Amino acid sequence: MKAVIFRQHGGPDMLEYVDVPDPHPGAGQILVRVKACGINYLDLWTRQGIAAYTITLPHISGADVAGIVEQVGPGVTRVRPGDQVVLEPGLSCGLCDWCRTGVESRCVAYGIRGAATDGGYAELTLADADHAMPIPTGVSFEEAAAFPLVFLTAWHMLIGRARLQAGETVLVHAAGSGVGHAAVQIAKHLGACVYATVGADWKVPKAKALGADAVIHAQQEPLEPRIKTLTHGRGIDVVVEHVGPQTWESSVRLLAKGGRLVTCGATTGPSVPLDLRYVFSRQLTILGSMMGNRAELRTVRELIGARKLRPIVDTVLPLQEARAAQERLLRRDVFGKLVLVP
Repeated sequence: MKAVIFRQHGGPDMLEYVDVPDPHPGAGQILVRVKACGINYLDLWTRQGIAAYTITLPHISGADVAGIVEQVGPGVTRVRPGDQVVLEPGLSCGLCDWCRTGVESRCVAYGIRGAATDGGYAELTLADADHAMPIPTGVSFEEAAAFPLVFLTAWHMLIGRARLQAGETVLVHAAGSGVGHAAVQIAKHLGACVYATVGADWKVPKAKALGADAVIHAQQEPLEPRIKTLTHGRGIDVVVEHVGPQTWESSVRLLAKGGRLVTCGATTGPSVPLDLRYVFSRQLTILGSMMGNRAELRTVRELIGARKLRPIVDTVLPLQEARAAQERLLRRDVFGKLVLVP
């Protein structure tokens, strides 16, 4: 089969479009013919060697996979060849205390497809049969490959961790990103007032179309005065933070008393300053969030099937253009998701 691999860590030039041996399903596994694979920042971090996984090289990235079941291994009965499926990106053991209580994202052996294992930058990929979900009726392969990781992450951030309530205010940084465009939609679905930031003029109307009540061009307009005006000086109840040092200090300062900052990433770096006076005087909560749980993913899938949430596919590119796609993501020249098709 054809696949995009990297043999050593480094820049996008490490990606190669090559022939590799076809995988074969073992007991409990399925072989999926990939029809679409979403691109995530995790793919970049894995290639760079800064993801929190020890991988075997050469490696195939790609967490978000939609396709058709080609073969099933021994013991598989819940899916059949020909089924159209989207794969869960989260990988858990199913045996530890966290898994048994439905909190798989805290599994002692938790991993993400395409990082802890080979993924979907290929014509074929393996998965446990239990990790296959039917693609909702009317949802394309490309849309199916655009929602699992980012919509699950945003749902868990806002509901599983921040416990967002209708009527609260939410600030979503980088509304054109995968997590950002999902968070805007989810927060509006829950009845929140949503303020969003973007980094380019052309992204402003797109963020408004998602439902944002106000959009701030972060490169042209000071964020803090605008938010203070919008909230009449009160501040924000929940900040969706996944940028890191570039936005962290203003995010903390903008929180209202009793506000919650929930973070799932650090695209501009891993280390941030923290003025503890804001934390204790305003009784703030800072929450870490990683991916989400299987029940949450199924809820997201149902809402996407009902068209109450909609993954935005910016551009579909052929698999052999994975390098150009990752370079475009690095430039942030995207709104929503980039998707590869073999």
